[in-house]
Amino acid sequence: MSLPRGSYGVVSRETSTPAQRGAADRVVGARPTASNVYMSSTTTPGAVPGGSGGPDATGFRATASVPPPSGVPAVEASSPPHGATGYVPASAPPATRPAPSPRPQPSSAHVGAEDQNATAYGASDVNATPGDSEDPPLAMEAMRAVQILNPSGEVTMPRPTRQRVMCVANQKGGVGKTTTTVNLAVALALYGNRVLVVDLDPQGNASTGLNVPHHAGVPDVYDCLIDQVPMQEVAQAVEGIPNLYCVPATIDLAGAEIELVSVVARESRLGRAIQSFPMEFDYVFIDCPPSLGLLTVNALCAAQEVLIPIQCEYYALEGLNQLLNNINLVKAHLNPSLDVSTILLTMYDRRTRLADAVEQDVRNHFGEKVLTSVIPRNVRVSEAPSYGQSVMTYDPGSRGATSYFEAAQEIAERGAKIGVVA
Repeated sequence: MSLPRGSYGVVSRETSTPAQRGAADRVVGARPTASNVYMSSTTTPGAVPGGSGGPDATGFRATASVPPPSGVPAVEASSPPHGATGYVPASAPPATRPAPSPRPQPSSAHVGAEDQNATAYGASDVNATPGDSEDPPLAMEAMRAVQILNPSGEVTMPRPTRQRVMCVANQKGGVGKTTTTVNLAVALALYGNRVLVVDLDPQGNASTGLNVPHHAGVPDVYDCLIDQVPMQEVAQAVEGIPNLYCVPATIDLAGAEIELVSVVARESRLGRAIQSFPMEFDYVFIDCPPSLGLLTVNALCAAQEVLIPIQCEYYALEGLNQLLNNINLVKAHLNPSLDVSTILLTMYDRRTRLADAVEQDVRNHFGEKVLTSVIPRNVRVSEAPSYGQSVMTYDPGSRGATSYFEAAQEIAERGAKIGVVA
């Protein structure tokens, strides 16, 4: 049995075992005598703590330690072993720590050299040309913001030779139909195009994104479809965006599909309302609901082109086949000029292989109809509607705004090259 480290300075010799005494003897280096480093304790009640013969709080009498004989090193007492009584800490002189040396102060010559280096560094930054080093990220973001907002209005996108009515449709929800409609419309309007947005979704999210009132009682697209109110009386100018108008949607539009069932020429109601609009627009975007009901059929009959946003996930591809079948039926029986002109990939996550696989499948199937620009997942795109703005005005320097700007520019260039059909 080995003696715990440091225990020989606190265990009484009378209560220790022979093995403990032997271990202590080997450590100290001498046979224990009455003047050794051990401290004895008795069970005499009434001792004073730390004194000679006085009672402590436990009722035991403790005796002071006797200095060791000459030639025997003194052992500092430590904490007692578990269960030991009568412990008296050994008094030891406090250890003296050498005073810390004074902190070295830089010489005046050294300080002068640092100042000269700082001055030279600042001068090199001031005199540097843009080609010498890359611009910092904030500067690049500011440049993108100025480019997208186009405050001077001097830069314009190509305008089509005729009015382009584009239906933004996909029966799957959450693929970015409304977000695409709002941001493309704002981007085109900021660059000199006259744009009309028709919110055909009863949820009214496109109206929210453009900060257009669409509460109950506001004249909306329902009045145009059911009561044949002229669309110019319903359209509202979008605040802060020149040349951009919106026909809002309220919750009343949810009952339009039921009311249109018994109406004559129910599929062409929206088309006639758009054609009777006295103002000539370059682009008309129709934001469709996530369904294939009468509202979507009205949009397909009124449009010349279909823009399909496709989320880069498998479920979006699964529902695409049914949408194309419905488009072909409308084209065969109701609107022969209808054509799927544009495919836009949205919510692209470059970190996943699935997004790459979906992109390749879509590009292989649709070919040149797929825009080169891809909309990435970006939190700014999701934040913008909560402030009643598009991402183009909420954070024009973000990746989402840049991607939608590039998509709008690509749509404008395609329309200018081949006329009505992009």
